Amino acid sequence: MYDKLTKKDIALMEAELEDRRLNQRPKIIEEVKRTREFGDLSENYEYKAAKQAQRRNDSRMRYLENMIKTAQIIDDDAGGMPGEVGKVKLYDRVTLYLPEDDETMVIQVVSTVRIDPNAGFISMESPLGKAVLGASVGDVVTVRVNDSYSYEAEIQAVENAEDDGSAPLMPY
Repeated sequence: MYDKLTKKDIALMEAELEDRRLNQRPKIIEEVKRTREFGDLSENYEYKAAKQAQRRNDSRMRYLENMIKTAQIIDDDAGGMPGEVGKVKLYDRVTLYLPEDDETMVIQVVSTVRIDPNAGFISMESPLGKAVLGASVGDVVTVRVNDSYSYEAEIQAVENAEDDGSAPLMPY
């Protein structure tokens, strides 16, 4: 399965990859060389930590390269047409009323690699993201979590927004 990413997602990944390759990697390699000189490697914690940092950085670089290579590029206006007022599109902030819980919540629908549910960044591929994309203010959408559970949410407001970069790339 390919991740659906915007051009901005790709640009952020490429920038992170370049930083890791040109800035972080040489520093980590230098730290590995420096700590290797401390002596017995079997009891050298600093060396082990430096090697672990090197493996983590290399792993993240492979992950970013793979994501960029296999990404399915989507338009930032996924879910609606540019300029459509009240229709939920990618990166819009949506105020929802959940009658089952008698609660209001604000979410922002983001691409698959920018999710952070605790901060309100909901993936467009999640049940909630799928339900609200393309819907309008006043619509009541049914969010199907699985075959045995679903709930309704009323769209109270849609703040048309562009990707302001506040949704970070997922670490993995």
